[in-house]
Amino acid sequence: MDDQRTQNNAQPAEFPAGVMSVAEIERLLDQHFPQIHLGGRVFFIEGAGRNGARMRMAAHEKNLRPGNTLSGPSMFQLADLALYVAILATLGDAALQAVTTNLNINFLSRPSPGDLFADVTLVKVGKRLIVGEVDMRSGGASALVAHAIATYAMPTKR
Repeated sequence: MDDQRTQNNAQPAEFPAGVMSVAEIERLLDQHFPQIHLGGRVFFIEGAGRNGARMRMAAHEKNLRPGNTLSGPSMFQLADLALYVAILATLGDAALQAVTTNLNINFLSRPSPGDLFADVTLVKVGKRLIVGEVDMRSGGASALVAHAIATYAMPTKR
């Protein structure tokens, strides 16, 4: 886990034990997706387990847009990655080949510059499709700044 948690969110999120631990997921992501850390590491897994995860996107100028607010694409990336982390925690490395088939995001209010938190709940975990929701909040605020719903497809066995 990252030692740079914000003061408002100093405790890691608690989830029922999953198939993979946070450390195992981090190693897997670093090995297979090192490009997510280009320009500096900004994505941190705060907690993960069966049917859920919590991630933080640390404040970084690469994620800002004019007007000093977080860009939509960076928020979209956080939602997609957080869902993938929840899937890995739930199903293990067998889900490494899972792919996003649909992701819909609603931007609800302008996020302030700073850390953004994504809380994931997997709504349905089937053999072929996984559906999840992501609630995003700025810093320690309770109000949602974005909400996403996504479907992932699991690879078929050949």
